Amino acid sequence: MPVFLTTNDADFEARFTDLLNAKREDSPDVDAVVAAIIDDIRTRGDAALVELTNRFDRMELTAADLRISDAEIDAAVATVLDEDRAALELAAHRIRAYHAQQMPEDKQWTDTAGATLGWRWSAVSAAGLYVPGGLASYPSSVLMNAIPAKVAGVERLCITVPTPDGQINPLVLLAAKLSGVDEIYRVGGAQAVAALAYGTETIAPVDKITGPGNAFVAAAKRRVFGKVGIDMIAGPSEILVIADKDNTPDWIALDLLSQAEHDESAQSLLITDDAEFGRAVAEAVDKRLETLERRAIAGPSWRDYGAVIVVNDLDEAAALSNRIAPEHLELCVADPVALSEKTIHAGAIFLGQYTPEAIGDYIGGPNHVLPTARSARFSSGLSVMDFIKRTTLSQMTPEAIKAIGPGAAVLAKSESLEAHGLSVLARLERFNF
Repeated sequence: MPVFLTTNDADFEARFTDLLNAKREDSPDVDAVVAAIIDDIRTRGDAALVELTNRFDRMELTAADLRISDAEIDAAVATVLDEDRAALELAAHRIRAYHAQQMPEDKQWTDTAGATLGWRWSAVSAAGLYVPGGLASYPSSVLMNAIPAKVAGVERLCITVPTPDGQINPLVLLAAKLSGVDEIYRVGGAQAVAALAYGTETIAPVDKITGPGNAFVAAAKRRVFGKVGIDMIAGPSEILVIADKDNTPDWIALDLLSQAEHDESAQSLLITDDAEFGRAVAEAVDKRLETLERRAIAGPSWRDYGAVIVVNDLDEAAALSNRIAPEHLELCVADPVALSEKTIHAGAIFLGQYTPEAIGDYIGGPNHVLPTARSARFSSGLSVMDFIKRTTLSQMTPEAIKAIGPGAAVLAKSESLEAHGLSVLARLERFNF
């Protein structure tokens, strides 16, 4: 059974703190193994990549086989059912339209001193997307990672996707094609991350790596950060639903299970101001678990990490939500917009009982790559901004450097950086300032 908490209980604070601090993922010490793999890729390039791929994915590849050819892609895409293709095309359209609105504008102005200042945005030149492989991979994640990169203007976008026993999901290849991906490689694990970061004879290095993966992939992303940019190190999925009694318990139960079925370490939480409703939702979850296809995963997740929290009012619910800082936050209340203004720490907010989180996973438009493990307190979900960077612009006129240059020289002297000050003073002397 999940945890049941009531804010009026004397031990609530202690139990709630335990809930927040619960360790929900197994983090094996794989760093030494990953470090060796990265070093091997850097040293031997394609030879190491082929050897590791053949070993872990049970393949018999050569370097010439690493890249999936256009003919292979077209053949696989041709097997996709019309219904699946239409759904992916709709999702791609909505995701692209949403992310196009995120593009910032360049700006430039002249200040009172006569200096021209501003900034300019530009995309990274190349990005790599890691896609978990096999038939259980997620084409929606391809769309969510690749489309923002292309909207941002990334010129070269490549995908690495392991193909254990030669299997690959045709929907992944279709999603890549719809997203404008330029290159697809049949490699995975830490070796794929290393190849993207440092390059091999076949795979040219990229500037940024995004996408989910297992403990080895996460450790590799940590290690290559600095050589390349990364998106985030994501943990198990999580959802918090704030709901009043004017909801259908079964709907809320399904929303909770939509994340529980991801991973036994996923967390599903309900906050409600009605204890009877909370019990009804818990009963509905149990009933759904009797027949749910992934009940062997969702059941342990709900049992070990789920919770129903009863509060006195929605203000109290908002305060707890901000402490949880959930990846996904559903507000199934009479005035979700008003409550959303009080819930400031969340990766994504879903407003009202007709907006299940699952819409956001696939077809809503906003990105489903979101901060987990309370990191929504200080970070955001994947966006166009992850694939662009800002360059500042400054241009001084003789009058502008006369106005502000002496101050720079004074500050340089205070920091004992003589050449800094002299570089400014030399220009002031040219104009007899």
